[in-house]
Amino acid sequence: FHIPIVTDVHTPHEALAASQVCDVLQIPAFLCRQTDLIVAAGHTGKVVKVKKGQFMAPWDMQNVVEKIASTGNKKILLTDRGTCFGYNNLVSDMRSIPIMQGLGYPVCYDATHSVQLPGGKGTSSGGQREFVETLAKSAIAAGCDCIYLEAHPNPAEAKSDKDSQIPFDQLEKLLRKLLRISEAVRIEEEAYV
Repeated sequence: FHIPIVTDVHTPHEALAASQVCDVLQIPAFLCRQTDLIVAAGHTGKVVKVKKGQFMAPWDMQNVVEKIASTGNKKILLTDRGTCFGYNNLVSDMRSIPIMQGLGYPVCYDATHSVQLPGGKGTSSGGQREFVETLAKSAIAAGCDCIYLEAHPNPAEAKSDKDSQIPFDQLEKLLRKLLRISEAVRIEEEAYV
């Protein structure tokens, strides 16, 4: 099987090492403004997937895009994963999707990290899994290019993000709904072209 491998990278050295075996280098949201890391990832020639920091406006991703593109690498994927709204809460503004697409690159929506409640449990993050489907459907309707979902056979036993992951037994049904919405949105867009 050829299954593309995605991994987070946190330092320029990791970007170089990971590029030897991975297809996509993901820059975590909290590191999305680290110029040395972004440029190093760009220089690898791999797809660079950057998660928009929860503290950033979508139009501020222009600076990130320019840094990667300055390396000659145009394989860029931007990801929205919610925006801080007060303490311990994230909200998703679906306007972010077309705004970031306006930068000239595809946009992914991270539906499971967007329902996290950072520090919501005091010593760890909580989450609101019950809103994953609603937000994923909204992002597809807003025209996002791909959806990111974390799934686990038994989320209660997951090593991380247990409150926001989708159980495996719900994943196929959700993906089928998302595909139907995507098809409807694409048909509607074609009607206006």
